[in-house]
Amino acid sequence: MAAVEGLRIYPVKGLDGIDLETTDLTPGGTLAGDREFALITADGTRFNGKQSARIHELSTDFDPASGALSVETPAGEAVAFTLPEEAERDRAATWFEDFFETEPLDLRRDTEQGFVDRTSMGPSVISTATLETVAGWFDDLTVESARRRLRANVEISGVPAFWEDRFVGEGAPTFEAGSVRFEGVTPCARCAIPARDPDTGESLAEFRTRFIQKRRETFPEWADGDAFDHYFTMMLIARIPEQFRDGTISVGDRVSVDDSN
Repeated sequence: MAAVEGLRIYPVKGLDGIDLETTDLTPGGTLAGDREFALITADGTRFNGKQSARIHELSTDFDPASGALSVETPAGEAVAFTLPEEAERDRAATWFEDFFETEPLDLRRDTEQGFVDRTSMGPSVISTATLETVAGWFDDLTVESARRRLRANVEISGVPAFWEDRFVGEGAPTFEAGSVRFEGVTPCARCAIPARDPDTGESLAEFRTRFIQKRRETFPEWADGDAFDHYFTMMLIARIPEQFRDGTISVGDRVSVDDSN
């Protein structure tokens, strides 16, 4: 049976994710707490791994109940910040500036939608089988490492690899997790981040070349090729219609596909 296998949000954009058993949705159609906070540069850029590979050196955890962010450096320095408090966000921003040796940063908060890359869209979705398949493309790559590299919000089990590819393109179906409907919007084009070890930032040799080769070889027959600009894609970016945004999503929710579109 197809079901929600996992839910993961990234409270501070670019930092480690945390796993949830259940989650509400924001008014903007994202998972509550996902990318709720973000470091912003002076020119308005959202600071993440694209700006500095050193972000992978940090080990972080987040307590949704208190809003406390815990950070540990490779040298063993441990700090904590209570992010709902503005003064604490200012203190955190200064600490990150010093660690990254970068220009001034501002740590901002958005509870309406979060600092997602695609403001008209919602959660990212991938199947467990896809993660298992991708892990098999590279020597010594574990499923958990693939999971952390690709950074999806919603993981679906009980379906084949690349199941999520069927939800984009002309006449694509929708699916429901529990009582919440997901509409596919676009395949997720990947950047340099998945090639990096999530703990060290070290890049896997020839990651992009091999990824594209294997993606081309395994591209599913049920996917609409015209909806994909290239093969360096993995994961579905979905949208949750407004009328479903007062619902909740939980691990274990049954997933059903609606082919009536």
